[in-house]
Amino acid sequence: MGDSDQQATRKLAELKSFLERNIKQHEEELLSLRSYLDVVDTLLADRSFRKMEIPTKQMERLKTTTAVPQPSPDSIPVMTNDGVRVASMVVEAGGVHITPEPGIQLDANSPPLRSFLVGKVLESMQAKDKEAAVAGTIPPEAILSYSIEQDGNTLKVIHVANYGDERRLLELKNAIRWTFRRMYEKATAKPT
Repeated sequence: MGDSDQQATRKLAELKSFLERNIKQHEEELLSLRSYLDVVDTLLADRSFRKMEIPTKQMERLKTTTAVPQPSPDSIPVMTNDGVRVASMVVEAGGVHITPEPGIQLDANSPPLRSFLVGKVLESMQAKDKEAAVAGTIPPEAILSYSIEQDGNTLKVIHVANYGDERRLLELKNAIRWTFRRMYEKATAKPT
């Protein structure tokens, strides 16, 4: 290989490295922006709805005539931008469980789940935990782990254990919301 070929190869390698760094930086920035958007969405939803006061007699009558199951108080809804509840997150003692809503069928092999949530978020968090365990900053039993239950190709539940601190929980929640929204969009998209 000539001197000019080596120089061109080195320049291409430098360009590749530059592009990879920029892509990673923009992906992190995009994740942060989506996180902020979710917070704004939540605040807007809280401010947009007013509770209706129902007289006590009417309320008692409603309670006796309707037995609608209420979501558990520790359940966090995963909503689309159109207000469709696609899944529920339950956070408890270092673990998060995400379950699609009844009647919502999501493909357990879809790219938003496999490439983004698993590949970029969960695997990355797990790798950082493994490094921290090797360095002795966390015990090995505190390493993030996850499992995905499915029936055929249909997603049933995702379990995440040892998510870590509140900052990482927020990052995880935002990634889950984004993933489930995209999965729902893919599942309900009309073929063209």
